[in-house]
Amino acid sequence: MAYWLLKTEPEEYSWDDLKKKGAKGDAWTGVRNFTARGHLKAMKKGDRVFIYHTGDQKQVVGVGEVARESYSDPTDEKGVFLSVDVKAQTPLPKPVTLAAVKADKKLADMALVKYGRLSVQPVTEAEWKLVGKMGGLKE
Repeated sequence: MAYWLLKTEPEEYSWDDLKKKGAKGDAWTGVRNFTARGHLKAMKKGDRVFIYHTGDQKQVVGVGEVARESYSDPTDEKGVFLSVDVKAQTPLPKPVTLAAVKADKKLADMALVKYGRLSVQPVTEAEWKLVGKMGGLKE
C-alpha cells in the first residue's frame, strides 16, 4: 500500500462533500499537472490518502482511500489527464495545519513542504504515521 496527499479547495469540493458520497466515493477530477498525473497513474485501489484543504485553511482534514484506479478524467476534453475514485474514511480528530507540518523537522522533506503547489503528492510511510499522530489518529 502507498500513501498520498490530495489537495482541494474546500469552497469547490470539501471533505464534507467527499463524505456525502458514501462508500462508493467520487471521482477526483480536474488535475491538470503532468507530475500530478503521474502520481494519479501510480495510485492503486486501497492506497490511503490524506485530504488537504487549501486556501485559507491549509490543513490536512481527513483520510480517504483510493476506490478505483486511474482512468481518463471525464472533465478533460482532450483526454490527456487522469482521475481516480476516492472515498472518505475518517476525519482527523485534530486537523494538521501546514504551519505544524513545516514546524516539524522530521517533515522537512515532505512533498507538502517542498512542492507546495503540487495537487497530488506521494507521502512516505514515516510521514503518514507522523502526520496521522499529529492529527489524533490511533493507527
